[in-house]
Amino acid sequence: MEKAAFFDIDGTLYREGLLTEVFKKLVKYEIIPPEKWYNEVRPDYNKWDKRQGNYDNYLLKMAEIYKKGIVGLHKSQVEFIAKNVIEQKGDRVYTFTRDRIKWHMNMGHKLIVISGSPMELVSQMAIKYGFHDYVGSVYTLNQNHIYTGEVIPMWDSISKEKSINRFVEKYNIDLNESFAYGDTAGDVSMFRRVAYPFAINPTRELINEILMDEKLKDRAKIIVERKDVVYQLDKDCINIL
Repeated sequence: MEKAAFFDIDGTLYREGLLTEVFKKLVKYEIIPPEKWYNEVRPDYNKWDKRQGNYDNYLLKMAEIYKKGIVGLHKSQVEFIAKNVIEQKGDRVYTFTRDRIKWHMNMGHKLIVISGSPMELVSQMAIKYGFHDYVGSVYTLNQNHIYTGEVIPMWDSISKEKSINRFVEKYNIDLNESFAYGDTAGDVSMFRRVAYPFAINPTRELINEILMDEKLKDRAKIIVERKDVVYQLDKDCINIL
């Protein structure tokens, strides 16, 4: 059986959200009206930036506007923007996660991305870092490859677990010898399935999920990377303020 490593991207490998970068380009090219950013997204972003609001609220608001904004665009247009984003921003990753990818490669493990970012971005990031397979949120197309405004999400825990099941069957993966890397509560289903879960700069919600689950608490490692230092936190000493 194969050993595998499942990676989230946003906040786990990439230091921010890839969707944010694409969204900015769509605003720059006036595909999404600038007032959508200033009036609808920016307030939630500012709250999060000042640590007064929730990151997920900001991300979900942006994803909803993105979904509507690409309606009528051809697949090739978004793929072109996604490729430019990865070429320009794809190196802005966490040192710890990048090194773990290299370690898994050297060990001969299957490297798989399960990410809530649009598939167009996920595919480019997966190619850049040498992943064997990937899945992301699918923004649906009609028969002419035009976006319809519908989305099949991959940012929630249920969807990620279904994807793990498909990859296990596809590659004959032994989850008792496998790894997972994530940063939000949406990744907890991956964590519960594998032997070696790593929480990378985790949200409060993910830390709570880990601490409340005795089996998961025993297995999970909590990693924090700040500036040029990587810390592994002692779960028994964590006191969330």
